[in-house]
Amino acid sequence: MLKLLGAVIVLVAGALAGFYQAQQFASRPRQIRELILALQRLETEISYGYTPLPQALDRIGKSLRDPLRTLFTDAARHMSPRYGLSAQESILKALNGHWKQTSMKASEREVMEQLSGVLGTSDRQDQMKHIALAAGQLRHEEAAAREDQAKYEKMSKSLGLLVGALIVILIF
Repeated sequence: MLKLLGAVIVLVAGALAGFYQAQQFASRPRQIRELILALQRLETEISYGYTPLPQALDRIGKSLRDPLRTLFTDAARHMSPRYGLSAQESILKALNGHWKQTSMKASEREVMEQLSGVLGTSDRQDQMKHIALAAGQLRHEEAAAREDQAKYEKMSKSLGLLVGALIVILIF
């Protein structure tokens, strides 16, 4: 009876690990898409609203879902006079603190790091060009993420279950 319970636990753990990995593959394109939309909103805030960067990031962050919500609102908070950090320092600090909660990879982070170097340091037109460029790069990453999702999501679920079954067979 105890062996059977142990086998079921190992099998369920393998299946859960596979489903977690599949969920990561499914979340990545959605989060990239949400990031693209957030950057487009930031471009609108800068070009038409003349909104200061901290307020724009905070306003956009409040409309997003976690984990991007905390990323944007934390960047805005670090730009406040209380902290006194530049836009680049604030965004990098927020990326360092919250990037691990996202399903996104290093390529998306690199796009955000490059964008952070321009925000708040150049004129409005230049910032809009860089935001549009970053959104374009993220669109390519989103297409790659969708391909990865199509290839690996179902395989991850099956592989998790099969690895759990293999461990059960090897133990018993």
